[in-house]
Amino acid sequence: MIPANLSEASEFRLMGFSEVAHLHILIFVILFPLYIFTLVENTVIALIIHGDNTLHTSMYFFLTQLSCLDICYLSVIVPKVLENLIVGTTGVSKIGCAMQMFFFLFFGVAECFLLAAMSFDRYVAICCPLHYTVMMNQRVCKSLVAGTYLCGTAVGLVHTTITFSLPFCGLAINHFFCEIQPLLELLCGNSTPSEIQVIAVAVFAIVCPFVMTIYSYICIISTILKMPSAESQQKAFSTCSSHLLVVTLFYGTASSMYLRPKSSYSATVDKLLSLSYTVVTPLLNPVIYTLRNQEVKGALRKRWRNINFLL
Repeated sequence: MIPANLSEASEFRLMGFSEVAHLHILIFVILFPLYIFTLVENTVIALIIHGDNTLHTSMYFFLTQLSCLDICYLSVIVPKVLENLIVGTTGVSKIGCAMQMFFFLFFGVAECFLLAAMSFDRYVAICCPLHYTVMMNQRVCKSLVAGTYLCGTAVGLVHTTITFSLPFCGLAINHFFCEIQPLLELLCGNSTPSEIQVIAVAVFAIVCPFVMTIYSYICIISTILKMPSAESQQKAFSTCSSHLLVVTLFYGTASSMYLRPKSSYSATVDKLLSLSYTVVTPLLNPVIYTLRNQEVKGALRKRWRNINFLL
């Protein structure tokens, strides 16, 4: 029997980790400190870069934007997850669910294109070093960042509007936030057109910037291999190795979530992948950039000395 159309209902229910209810406290105890630590480290990185004139370059401008995106992306999802872990199944209004989906897509897609912009910055720095300051001036950098936000807005609006204009035959979302695939499971009738829509969005939001990033790195590696000495090759590669690690981490988790057929969908696996994508990536991004970047570490040490002097 086909469930009744529930599109007039005002609230969804987030099931969260209901299948492992006995582990809720443990997950909360692990997740809450990670959330706070991630917020703090990304905030510190952004403030350090903003307050140090030696770091006012295009690369660090993009890194500041990445930290801000990670903070916002994390805060769209994790507070609701923590609430779910404490009280169990929680309700979320349709408007609230639509807003959560929009901002999830907005920040996620913006980060995809920001990583592509950062790869272009590394391409110019290594392949066109004499023209770097001209090509990556302040106006260009701000335009690239504005473009990433514009792409995020477009994808978020289109996908959220289409999804929530369709009839739902269920209200229990088997996830810890208003994620795309669990909502598609609640649509009445044949959800194939909506699934095609998700794949199309994934192609635009993930594959397109990924291809741009790969092309940039093909050019970068080709240029590095032509350098005359191993020392110059190592120095050039060190300027983009952190970004390459972040790109691998980001696209590895993103592709495992969205570039797979509906037939392989598993709620438990999807929740674990979403949790890693949501929490682990923003947690590791500042660590990767800080531990492998002498300039950022130098700025952190200088700020720490200034704080100790004032104390």
